[in-house]
Amino acid sequence: MRKDVDKAAEIFRVAAHQGHAQAQFNLGQRYENGEGVLQDDTEAVRWYRLAADQGDAKGQNNLGDMYQHGRGVLQDYKEAVKWYRLAADQGYAEAQYNLGNMYNEGRGVIADDKEAVRWYRLAADHGYAQAQYNLSMIYQF
Repeated sequence: MRKDVDKAAEIFRVAAHQGHAQAQFNLGQRYENGEGVLQDDTEAVRWYRLAADQGDAKGQNNLGDMYQHGRGVLQDYKEAVKWYRLAADQGYAEAQYNLGNMYNEGRGVIADDKEAVRWYRLAADHGYAQAQYNLSMIYQF
């Protein structure tokens, strides 16, 4: 069977409208990246939020990313931290890394090296390479 991003988006849409959180997340990704649909950050946020509200860690992380970078929503670091934390607390390594960055840079939270190290370490322990690198850089300097 050959790859068909249009068909994939169509099927994700059907499942997403039925409330399937992973399909909502995947449809959000399609809109964010313009895969099988026209690229639309506002629609991506809509679908990520639906997935995130059901506790989907990937949806929470990606919604946090949209807030951090002001894509489809007004940039809001505190809101980004909120969504990253929800996903990070579920053990999602990318969100732990992102939350570490927020503490490291003081975005949406007061800069806190100990908290940055804590979140980087959790992500690093899951094998997240960029967190391992950031952690090594903190220890080096």
